[in-house]
Amino acid sequence: MSDMRKLTHLNDQGEAHMVDVGGKVVTTRQATAEATIKMLPETLELIQSGGHKKGDVLAVARIAGIQAAKKCPDLIPLCHPLMLTKVSVEFDVQSESNSIRILATCGLDGKTGVEMEALTAASVAALTIYDMCKAVDKGMVIEQTRLLEKTGGKSGHWKAEK
Repeated sequence: MSDMRKLTHLNDQGEAHMVDVGGKVVTTRQATAEATIKMLPETLELIQSGGHKKGDVLAVARIAGIQAAKKCPDLIPLCHPLMLTKVSVEFDVQSESNSIRILATCGLDGKTGVEMEALTAASVAALTIYDMCKAVDKGMVIEQTRLLEKTGGKSGHWKAEK
């Protein structure tokens, strides 16, 4: 098995460990992830109109996503604490499918990637929308959480297929 295909968080004995990035070169790294949450048309309208009694759903979800990216190593045991220089969480309301697509982008100059931070931001933003709207729509579905693109580091640029 080549080094590119090995699970980096397992040592030769198969035990979980945190990867030593001490010898790696600092590069500019960025990652973008997405998640989609589908809901009833009435729920989407409530979010868009700003009529939700808990407040601006998307503003709260954006802050939650940003906070989640910063807390990633507290949530995922083998993630390194990172000095993020960028975290953005954007929303694409898709009325035709009664859904909201969440795009989270994280960036830094560092020795390890920011894929997990972007995925965590997108996931927690979706969970926050669910939490704020569950009183009116318990059937919402969070789906299509995935990495879209990453740049930097030894493996360079990677982009998901459509």
